[in-house]
Amino acid sequence: MGTRERRDRSDKCDGELSGLFISAAKAHDVTLERVALAAVGGYGRGELAPGSDLDLLLLHDGSLSEQNLSEFVNALLYPLWNSGRAIDHSVRTRAQTRETSHEDVKVAQGLLDIRYICGARTMVDAVGSDSLEDWRKNSKKNLPKVRAALEERHERSGELAFLLEPDLKEARGGLRDIQALRAIALTGADVALDRLASAGSILANVRDALHEVSGKSRDQLLFTEQDKVAALMEYVDADALMLDVAKAARSVDYVMDMTLHKLDTKKERSLFKRESVEIVGKGIVSAHQEISLAEGYEVAQDPLLGLRAAATAAQLGLPLSVEACTTLSELSPDLPNPWPRQSREDLVTLIGGGEFMVGVFESLDQEGLIEKWIPEWGHVRFLPQRNVLHRHTVDRHMLETAVRAAKLTRTVHRPDLLLVAALLHDIGKGFPDRDHSDYGAELMLNLGKRLGFDAHDVEVLVHLVKNHLLLSTVATRRDLDDPQTIEFVMQAVKSPEELELLHALSISDGEATGRTAWSDWKAGLVADLVRRCHSAMTGGEGIRPAEPIQLAADQIERLSTGNLSVAIEERDGIFEIEILSPDQVGLLAVVAGIFSISRFNVRSARTRTIDGAAAMKWIVSLDSNAEAPTTSQLNELIRKALAGEIDLARKIDERISHYRKNPGIPVPPPVVTATNDIATNATVVEVRMHDRPGVLYSVARAISRFGVDIRAAIVSTLGAEAIDTLYVTDFAGNALSEERAKLLANQVENFLLTQ
Repeated sequence: MGTRERRDRSDKCDGELSGLFISAAKAHDVTLERVALAAVGGYGRGELAPGSDLDLLLLHDGSLSEQNLSEFVNALLYPLWNSGRAIDHSVRTRAQTRETSHEDVKVAQGLLDIRYICGARTMVDAVGSDSLEDWRKNSKKNLPKVRAALEERHERSGELAFLLEPDLKEARGGLRDIQALRAIALTGADVALDRLASAGSILANVRDALHEVSGKSRDQLLFTEQDKVAALMEYVDADALMLDVAKAARSVDYVMDMTLHKLDTKKERSLFKRESVEIVGKGIVSAHQEISLAEGYEVAQDPLLGLRAAATAAQLGLPLSVEACTTLSELSPDLPNPWPRQSREDLVTLIGGGEFMVGVFESLDQEGLIEKWIPEWGHVRFLPQRNVLHRHTVDRHMLETAVRAAKLTRTVHRPDLLLVAALLHDIGKGFPDRDHSDYGAELMLNLGKRLGFDAHDVEVLVHLVKNHLLLSTVATRRDLDDPQTIEFVMQAVKSPEELELLHALSISDGEATGRTAWSDWKAGLVADLVRRCHSAMTGGEGIRPAEPIQLAADQIERLSTGNLSVAIEERDGIFEIEILSPDQVGLLAVVAGIFSISRFNVRSARTRTIDGAAAMKWIVSLDSNAEAPTTSQLNELIRKALAGEIDLARKIDERISHYRKNPGIPVPPPVVTATNDIATNATVVEVRMHDRPGVLYSVARAISRFGVDIRAAIVSTLGAEAIDTLYVTDFAGNALSEERAKLLANQVENFLLTQ
């Protein structure tokens, strides 16, 4: 099996057909100057597989009578039909061929590979010249048709790289895509054909072997034939075979994505002559609907750049340019160990891009960046799963699980842990002598530390990976009315928060596996199990909110002075800012607003009001256009804003308006809840929403307008998700009534929806 064998097979058919052609012409008194036989399509390229059809074009000059032509064609083809050979043929003049190719893009593509076999060579040469000329001249009409055909076929046949029983020819990333890319290149488009040579050879060889072992022309590589194909091709086993198939298909798919994007941006540039380049992050620009690296930026000096660019691309719903990926692969230094907080947040932000994350992730993976950042990924990359429940390779299954987890971030208190666990939950697969859940937990222990999570979060991630099958297994195999069943789960799951995360992970994993593994019935059983376990853990109450900040004695002493005080400490590009101030209505909104217009990105914050004074501890990072804060500047800005000398609302609206120039990916609406907390005698307002400029300012302003006092706040930005928890009371210091709490939640939610 190989190019030589396919060429030899084609040559042998050429000889057989030439003999039949000449015999038929003599038998029916047809001169060879009037007719010609040509191969098109795969046969025209000399890529004849054992079970391939013979794609033939019989050309004539139009001088033969209809009866004479019909008798000649039948004399040529009947011996082939009688031998059982599959034939796909057409009989046309040069003019008819040209007309048909104008109407049918598939015919036009097939003619690009026309090759002379016998008869009048000038006819074949003329048709070949016509075809190439017309293909280039009519590219604006043909390329949209090619693309529509690609999309329809991909929808029908799926993705070759990730399917466990793929169609080697028709699926996305298969042989048909290689043919389409070659045709696109002939229009003059920029196509990285050099990346296709090895992939095309592998897929064609596997297809040849499949035809040999099956004795059929079928191109779907079924489980039942994978071992036979692997043996014939001298692979160690079927997994090694499917690994090569997946790698080849991923290369083809990557080139296809690059090519189509270049065509789109070329069209955009032709419509809008001026290049629009916008800075969207430090060292990152958006131009021609893709994310690139800023010209002249010192890539080798910034190990954080790659993840920052990837997160930006995923959230804006744009691809990373090929040049950006290759530059990062060649020049980007290794990330520190452990990762800095910003890189960990960027990873979470990337994963949180959902469906838009997949393309960015694939680009990074093709250039070796994912394995560079997470070496454990290398083992599961392209790894097949010989399991009838699964549809995808291990790496794609984990990506699909992450895509579904991104839709559940509003349902959990720690979306960052959910997203990371979803992406890496099967990282322990592919080691035959190890249980993948147990080994995955071992790997996650070191992985979590390297990613920069604290000890508690690492422990939660380890438990999630170890127990990701627990809920679905218990729910379907044990009696939920048996108290020992609930106790069994509670021994493995350490807290209500962990149970919440495990439930979301179970849903994501199940949905990504497919309907054979996850159904409404199973989802209902798992939800029932979670409800019972949660009730047993909490006594029927909800998850306790995080505790407000505890003030040290020196802070309380400084608060008593009644003066505004600002202190700033910088660590590895992250700023810890302490603010002590006399309390007043709207204080939290003012400080949050100042941070927003100063382009500080709030990563977390804790505030508390005591005896008429407020203490705040903020953790912020800087936007690419922001200057490092100084104590005096920040103090003065807060003083002016409190005095009404700064129009915060207008400035924040301006920033939000600028932010909306890049609308980004679709996100779920905000979710706002308000419940009373007996322990603190306050109403706890919890806001979960996609992060954007001015989130906390908007939340605090909406609450203040309701006529309540914000006693404390706990703010977290986890990747691209903002979770704000605020403790509010009426002005008498009491929790709100249930009715007022519900009204407050509705008001805040409606206010955020209008922003």
